[in-house]
Amino acid sequence: MPEKTLRAELEAVRESVGAALEAAMADLPPGDLTDAMRYACVGGKRLRAFLVLESARLHAVSPAAAMPVAAAIEAVHAYSLVHDDLPAMDDDDLRRGMPTVHVQWSVAIAVLAGDALQSLAFELLADPAIGPPEARLRLIAAFSRAVGARGMCWGQALDIAATDLYEDGHYTLG
Repeated sequence: MPEKTLRAELEAVRESVGAALEAAMADLPPGDLTDAMRYACVGGKRLRAFLVLESARLHAVSPAAAMPVAAAIEAVHAYSLVHDDLPAMDDDDLRRGMPTVHVQWSVAIAVLAGDALQSLAFELLADPAIGPPEARLRLIAAFSRAVGARGMCWGQALDIAATDLYEDGHYTLG
């Protein structure tokens, strides 16, 4: 794929996935939690979503079936960044040149926004547009493994252990 075409495709995915995430949050109650969720989802390259959509295309899966999955992976990515930035993790003040969610709102809102984004991801994976119930269930199970204690959360625990945040010796991975 020529570079100009790839850039155009990436931009189209950024826009369409951003719109899908916004639509998924459209009926949430107004307030800090929803504002923080939206804020956390702004920006980024959406490379994960691009890979989901391209993989779907290669396997003749319709864009309508793939879009909820692409949006879900971006919601989980946003959740992981919100939690990674927290004072108990990496304690970052900036993300993509903007104040992190816990700086912009509070640690409590950041924790809840991350949790709500993870929940939103699983709601998106339950979308009937994806396919039959059996396919969605397999997808949800695989996503759960990849996000949970066998995947991303395990990786974060390794990251914390490597930073010596728990110098008192009370934190163990085994």
